[in-house]
Amino acid sequence: MVERRPLAAIACCWIFGSGLSCLYGGTAFWLLWGGITLIAPLFVAIGRLPWKRLLVLWIACSLGAAYWAYNDGKNVSGIAAQLEYETSERSQMVASEPEEIPVQAEGRIISTVDIDGDRAAFTLRLSGYSFKGGLGGEPGSREQEPWYESKEKVAVQITLSSQSELATAASWKRGQKLVMAGTLERPGKARNFSGFDYRNYLRNQRIHWLLKTKGASGIRIEPQTSVTFPGLLGKVDNLREKLGNRVGKLFPGWQAGYMKGLIIGLADELEPDKYAQFTNLGLSHILAISGSHVAINVGLLFGLLRLCRVTRETAILIVLGFVPVYVLLTGFSPSVIRSGIMTMLGLYLLRRGLLKDGLNVLSAAALIMLLWEPYYLLNVSFQLSFAVTAGLILFVPLLSPYFRWFPERMRGATAITVAAQLVSFPVTIYYFNQFSLLSLAANMVIVPVISVIALPLGTAALLASGVWLPLGQWIAYPVRLLNSLTFTATAWLNDRNGFMTYWKSPSLLWIAVFYGLAYWLLRRGAHNTARLPFPFTSYSAFPAASVDDTVPLPPYPGAKLPHVHAAAVSRLKVSWKALCLSCVLMAGFAGLLVLGYQPANAKGFGHVQFIDVGQGDCALITTPSGVNILVDGGGTVSFRKPGDAWRNRKEPFEVGAKTVVPLLKKRGIHRLDAVVLTHGDQDHIGGLQAVVERFPVGALIFNGTLADSATMAKLMATANAGNIPVYAAHQGMKLTPDDATVIEFLAPQDELNFSGVPYVKEQNHRSLVFRLEMEGASFLFTGDMDVSAERKVLALEQETRRPLPSSVDVLKVAHHGSKTSTSAEWLARLQPKMSVISVGASNSYGHPNIGVLERLESGESLVYRTDLQGEIQVKVKSGTLWIRQKLQ
Repeated sequence: MVERRPLAAIACCWIFGSGLSCLYGGTAFWLLWGGITLIAPLFVAIGRLPWKRLLVLWIACSLGAAYWAYNDGKNVSGIAAQLEYETSERSQMVASEPEEIPVQAEGRIISTVDIDGDRAAFTLRLSGYSFKGGLGGEPGSREQEPWYESKEKVAVQITLSSQSELATAASWKRGQKLVMAGTLERPGKARNFSGFDYRNYLRNQRIHWLLKTKGASGIRIEPQTSVTFPGLLGKVDNLREKLGNRVGKLFPGWQAGYMKGLIIGLADELEPDKYAQFTNLGLSHILAISGSHVAINVGLLFGLLRLCRVTRETAILIVLGFVPVYVLLTGFSPSVIRSGIMTMLGLYLLRRGLLKDGLNVLSAAALIMLLWEPYYLLNVSFQLSFAVTAGLILFVPLLSPYFRWFPERMRGATAITVAAQLVSFPVTIYYFNQFSLLSLAANMVIVPVISVIALPLGTAALLASGVWLPLGQWIAYPVRLLNSLTFTATAWLNDRNGFMTYWKSPSLLWIAVFYGLAYWLLRRGAHNTARLPFPFTSYSAFPAASVDDTVPLPPYPGAKLPHVHAAAVSRLKVSWKALCLSCVLMAGFAGLLVLGYQPANAKGFGHVQFIDVGQGDCALITTPSGVNILVDGGGTVSFRKPGDAWRNRKEPFEVGAKTVVPLLKKRGIHRLDAVVLTHGDQDHIGGLQAVVERFPVGALIFNGTLADSATMAKLMATANAGNIPVYAAHQGMKLTPDDATVIEFLAPQDELNFSGVPYVKEQNHRSLVFRLEMEGASFLFTGDMDVSAERKVLALEQETRRPLPSSVDVLKVAHHGSKTSTSAEWLARLQPKMSVISVGASNSYGHPNIGVLERLESGESLVYRTDLQGEIQVKVKSGTLWIRQKLQ
C-alpha cells in the first residue's frame, strides 16, 4: 500500500496520530507515542519497509498528533477567562461559575436561522460583548460597562414572545450584524452514562456558550456596510429558500419536504415519522447530499454538454465550475464537501491524464478537510462518508466475483450496496445502536429507484419549472407516484416485526478487528478463487472468465473433466489449506459479531441503574441471568395553554424518545421482559410510549387503576395492539425473574372491590411499592407513595406478621423527595444504607424537601440525587455493592 498508494498511507498515519492525540492526553499520549516510535523500526528489520518511507509515515503520524493538540489547545473560551478576571478584579470570586451571566453582545450571524415553534436558533460570531444585559432584553449603551472585543462563536437561542415575532425572526439572514442582550449559559453535560453530551457536541464546533434571550423585539439589526463571506452565504440561503418554495409548488404535502431533502439538502422539513421510516431501514443517507447526488448531477450535466457537442475538455471545465456552486447550494455538509473535493480533483487529474487511483484522491480530500478543520474527524457525517467511499474502492472488486450469477447490470450495483452496508455497519451501530436486517434489501430495491428515477426527474422538474411551471409539474407527476410507492414500501417494511436489532456501542478495537477480518476474508476468498485447479475457461459451453472468477462445473450429462496434472493436485492441496484458514476466519468473524451483540450489563452481576430523566422516575433492573425490567419511564410535562399551539415544536422534546430509548439501545438491551408502571402520573409513564413502540416487551405491570389521561389511554391501546400481557399487581404478589432475584409487592393493598379497571385521579397513594432482593442485596422501590400509604404498609406488617427486611440497602425515595412522603417512622423502620432521589435539576416544585434530606441525614443514609450526580448505577454481587455516578 505504501508503494502503490503513498498518499493513502500518509493520510492513514495522519488520522491515526490525530485520533491518538484526541483519545489520550498528557503522560498516556507520550507513552503511546514513545512506544510506537520504538516499535516502528521493526518494520525495517523484517524488510517490509525502507527507512525513508518509514520516516515519512512516522512524521505524518507525529504531525497529525501535534496539529490536533495545537488546535485542541486553542479551543478554549476567551469569555470564561475574561469573566474570571473581571470577577477577581471586583473581589467577587465565587466557588463556582454562575449559571446565568447577564451580557450584551454584538456579532454576525454565521449560520442559517432555524425557527421551530416559539424558538429561533442560530450561531453568532461575536465582535464584542460586555457583562451587562439591558433591561427587558433591550441592549444598553456601551459606555455603561467595559466592552471586550472577541471573535468567539456562541449558540443563540431566542424564545419568541408572541406569534407576530415569527415574521421578525424569519427576516434574519446569515451575514447580518446584530446587537442583543441576554444571558450566557454553559451547555449542558451528559447526565447519563453514554448519554448525549451537548457541551462536547458544541465544543467540537468551537462553541462554548449559549446566549439566551426572550423576545425578538429587543434584537437590533445593524445595517450592512461591507461584503462578507457569511453575507454571500446568506445570499445562497435566499436562493435555497426560493428553490425550496419552487419544490413546494411541484410536490404536494409531505412530498415537498422529502424532495427538498433529496434535491437541495433541506432535510429538516420532512415529516418526523417519515424520516424515522428511512432511518430505521438505513436509508437516511439518501436525504444527505453525498457522493451519489454529486455523481448523478455531474453525470447529467456532462452528458448534456456532450449531447450539445461541447468538447470533452470544455465540458470538464464547465463541470469543474459547477461542482463548488452545487456544494454551496446543497448545504456545505462534510459529506458533500468530501464528494465535491474528490470530484474536482478527479476531473482535474482526468483532464491532465493523471487519474490512476481513487484511494489517493480520497486521501487527498481527507487531508485537505482535516487541515482546514481538524474536528471534522469527530463528525459522524465525515466518518461515514470517507469510510463508505474507501470501502467501495477496496471491497467492491473483492465482492464482485461473488455476484457473477447476477445479471450483468445488477452485478455492480449489488456489490456496491453490499460493500456500503458492510463498511457502514460498525459506524452505524457505534452512533445509532440499531441495525435492521431489512436494510440490505431496502437499499438494493429503493436506493436505485430513487437515484435513477426520482432524483434526476425531480431535478429536471425543478429546472423546467423555472422556464414554465406547468412543464415542471408535468415532469414531477411520475415522481409523485414513485414517492407514494416508496413510502408505502418503507412503511410496510417498518411494520415487519423482529427485524430490528439493537447493539451497544462497540469499542474502537472491535471496529478495527471487524474491518480487518472482513477485508482479509474477502481477499482470501478472491485469492482462493484464483487458485482453483481446474481450467474452467477451456469449456466452450461457458463464457470466458477472468483469473479471479469461478465458473460452475458442467451440469450436462457426459461432460468430461480435463486431465488434472500434478501441479493442479498441488494447487488443490493448497486450496484445502486456504479453505481451512477461511473457515477459521469466518468463525472468528461470527464470534466477533456475537461478542458485539452482547448487552453492556455483564451477566453474573445484578444491576440497578437510576436513569436521570429530569423531574420523573426511571430505573433499569438487570438480573444476573440477563432479565431486564424497566421501572417507569419519566415523562415530559407540558403546561402549554390552548391558545399557544403556535409554540409547539415540529418534534418536541420527549424524554422517552430522546433519553430513555437511546440509553437502552446504547446498553444493548434487545428486549424488556417487564415494564413496571408504579402509577399513572405523566412524569412516570409519559416516556414509556416510545419504549413500548420500539422494544419487544414481555409484560406490563401496573397498580390496577387507570389515570384519566390521553397518555395512559394511548399506552394501554398500544399494549393491546401489540398483544402485550397487562397484569395488575398488589400486596402479596411475587415475581422470580431468576434464581438470584425475587420481587415482592408491598402496596397497594387490594382493598378496592371492583369489576373492571377503575379510573383513579389521585394516583400517588396507589403507587406500586415493591422490594427487590437480588444477589444478597435489598432495594425498595416506592413510586410516589405518600405518608398514608407508608403507614398502611407498616400496619400491614403488624397484621400479617410478614416483616419488612430489618434494613434496606438501597431506598428509592418516594415522590422525588417531596414533604408528603418519607416520614421519620418509615425511615426508622427501613434504616436505608443508601437513598436515591430521582429529581430534576432546578425544578419548580422545590424537590427534594429540606425536611426529607434532614431525616435521611439523621438516619445516616448515604444520599444520591440525580439532579446533582446525574445517573446513579449500582452493581451487586454476593451482597457487595459497587456504586458509580455520572456527575461529580
